[in-house]
Amino acid sequence: MQPGRDVEYVALDAGEDLASLTRLAGLVAGEDSVTWLTVPTTDPVEAASALVAAGLVVLKHSELLMTADLRRHPQNTPVAPYRLLTQVDPYGGDRVVTATVRHESGEVGARGTMGVTGTDAVADRIETIPAHRRRGLASTVMGALAGAAIDEGAEHGILVASEDGQRLYRTLGWRPVADVLIATTPGNTYPS
Repeated sequence: MQPGRDVEYVALDAGEDLASLTRLAGLVAGEDSVTWLTVPTTDPVEAASALVAAGLVVLKHSELLMTADLRRHPQNTPVAPYRLLTQVDPYGGDRVVTATVRHESGEVGARGTMGVTGTDAVADRIETIPAHRRRGLASTVMGALAGAAIDEGAEHGILVASEDGQRLYRTLGWRPVADVLIATTPGNTYPS
């Protein structure tokens, strides 16, 4: 969970069904804690109108839901003086893959996670530390996550790409399938 996001609803199908989206937005508006509604949609204008009509504020409308065939994902090795560490941990009946690229000094240069359930793997929290950018480390992390997820039985990758990440993911073979809106109740701001 990200700081400032106590509860998050993800409207996987409601983004295309405005009546369902309006009902879900009403639930979010009625929560006592800081609550977010993430809405993948192929009609972002209509979905945003429904969210605003229900009393929510759309904070982000520039992210994309992207998918990839992990079996075709490029694999990269880190350049010296970096090294890659990959770990797979059980999580209930599923697995979580973590990939970390460290500088020889021990500093983390880049990292990310991918949750694997069945043949699907969801990438999250892909991050390159500012002092280590422009060295291909994010590509290395994504390749390591994809490779480990394949070893765990995954075939399909899913992620929500920020504006900053979209170009990278496209070069790695990820393709957009929907826009993503992020809404919350008035007075909340998007965590930095």
